[in-house]
Amino acid sequence: MPNALTLSEARAFLRVADASDDALVSLLIDAAEARVAAATGLSLTPASPAPLRLAVLTLVAHAYEHRDGGEPPFALVEPWLAPYRKARL
Repeated sequence: MPNALTLSEARAFLRVADASDDALVSLLIDAAEARVAAATGLSLTPASPAPLRLAVLTLVAHAYEHRDGGEPPFALVEPWLAPYRKARL
């Protein structure tokens, strides 16, 4: 499954100029996309809606900046995810 975000997109968003953290950024993309996919029940692709892609970028940025821990900003991304959540019975 292709990632919804490319490594280049994430590096640009993070303002990471060199490739020294590429493995870490790739791991963070995978983890953030899995979290957004689980929250929405959708498989993310490069054609996914902008709010979902922005939620992934926000989670990646937070994890990159707070590598020593810290609570992910789910409250911040929730408004972007809410319209895409499947109704739970």
